[in-house]
Amino acid sequence: MSRENFVSEFYCEMSEADVHIITSGGLRIPVHSTVLATASTVLESIILRPQKRRSSEKTIRILGVPCDAVSVFIRFLYSFTCTEEQMERHGIHLLALSHVYLVPQLKQRCTKGLAEQLTIENAVDVLQLARLCDAPDLYLKSMKFLSSNFKKVEETEGWKFLQDHDPFLELEILQFMDEAELRKKRTRRHRKELNLYLQLSEAMDCLEHICTEGCTSVGPHNKESSHKRQPCSKFETCQGLQLLICHFATCKKRANGSCLRCKRMWQLLRLHASICDQPEDCRVPLCRQFKVKVQHRGDDELWKSLVRKVVSARAMSSLSLPKRKREEEPRMDLSHHRVINFMLPA
Repeated sequence: MSRENFVSEFYCEMSEADVHIITSGGLRIPVHSTVLATASTVLESIILRPQKRRSSEKTIRILGVPCDAVSVFIRFLYSFTCTEEQMERHGIHLLALSHVYLVPQLKQRCTKGLAEQLTIENAVDVLQLARLCDAPDLYLKSMKFLSSNFKKVEETEGWKFLQDHDPFLELEILQFMDEAELRKKRTRRHRKELNLYLQLSEAMDCLEHICTEGCTSVGPHNKESSHKRQPCSKFETCQGLQLLICHFATCKKRANGSCLRCKRMWQLLRLHASICDQPEDCRVPLCRQFKVKVQHRGDDELWKSLVRKVVSARAMSSLSLPKRKREEEPRMDLSHHRVINFMLPA
């Protein structure tokens, strides 16, 4: 819509307008003071402020932005609507106006609209505006966008201008990128550790299952299998644990402590004993003996921390919905050999 048509339409619709908005280009927009005062406390204070010059005409100057942006701004104060096209053309100016004149509905709309319009070329400008207009959501999204596309943004004129005129914001951006990389590293490390604790938790379930019910190749030491057992729901982990048990039962290096796989089995048995709350009825070998040993000597803090994390992972696993897809989970790389019964040789 042309400037002339806009003014003509407003004059026709607002015969009782008592205030005129004056723009940088000289456009005069007739408006109602009650509408402005209701939509913006800043405009309300301007309207109520005594005029320096005695005149029957009340005017408010909105300068520094294009006339069309002011027109869209005034229309928003009346209808609280803004089209996608208007947002695309005037989003930056509308955000500035919404901040200066305290129009939260428009500011929220601009924050969302500008976040969706971020590009390599405008990322720096939007970031600067978000900081000046106290728009934290837009600031964070702009920071993340800039950080993810930094190599390309670094080549733009906006970035070069920023380096020359706003070194403090440049430092903020570089610090944000460093912190984001550190967060990614911490997240990867945390996920890796959590996977380990989940694997150990599942190994504890499988160990109890093998020693209580038996699985495909290893069963309780006091039971003989009368039929071929079917694979359990955690068979990949269970199979690895069975192979480790088979090696442990027959290894000749176990006594002198020189076998790494046997040491791993000892650690699993000790971990089970640390978690088990029914040692008197437990059918896992050495459970009660480990309990008695801990009562006399205690455990070191590192081991206690491991036990707490495995218990926590076990609780998380049991409460997780939907259940984790078994085929996507990393499995423990355990051992290789077979026996029928799980019992420790004398």
